[in-house]
Amino acid sequence: MSRETWEIIQKMEPEDIELQLAVQCAPLITGLKASNLLNISKTGICRLKEILRDSGISLYLLKKEGDKITALLYDKERLETYFQEGEVKELLFATGYEDVSLRAVLLEFRLRYRTYMESRGHFPHEIGLLLGYPAEDVEGFIKHRGKNYLCTGYWKVYANHAGKSETFKRFEYARESLVQLLSWGMKMEEIIDICRCCSGKKPRNGNVPDSRQ
Repeated sequence: MSRETWEIIQKMEPEDIELQLAVQCAPLITGLKASNLLNISKTGICRLKEILRDSGISLYLLKKEGDKITALLYDKERLETYFQEGEVKELLFATGYEDVSLRAVLLEFRLRYRTYMESRGHFPHEIGLLLGYPAEDVEGFIKHRGKNYLCTGYWKVYANHAGKSETFKRFEYARESLVQLLSWGMKMEEIIDICRCCSGKKPRNGNVPDSRQ
């Protein structure tokens, strides 16, 4: 993260849901990634649902603990397609999933995640697949127990170091761009609609937002 972006964040309200979306979910919002985890306070859930309404981004609550919520935000069509890739299906089967449909995986993973959070037993490393990480890196992480990686960024990389490093740079640029747009006074709904238009999708209200405003 650049110094400029860090300084902008320091001047904004840290619990602001729009800022948290920009910081935690920029790759998803900009269409670079199929999903992201989001950790927010319970007070932000209503505003979150308002922002995501008709946005094409789905929300799946994983766990509530105290005043905090952990949720998976995802592009349903994209994540479903990813789950049907050969390597991904094989890994899901290998980690004990009998039904690899998106709905079934989400239900089973939430159960495993909550069990881990409550008992601190076996961590469900297949979370990397729900986050759309390359199957080769998820498999490498499991096989090497998180060690012997080539580099680390948004995840630990076990293959194609150069290509993944470029991907991480794009993710970081997306995050900094979204934070900058928020600092200029744009609403997250507007930002999401702009990103939808850039990826060839229709904005939720049918009108192309003017990014110059």
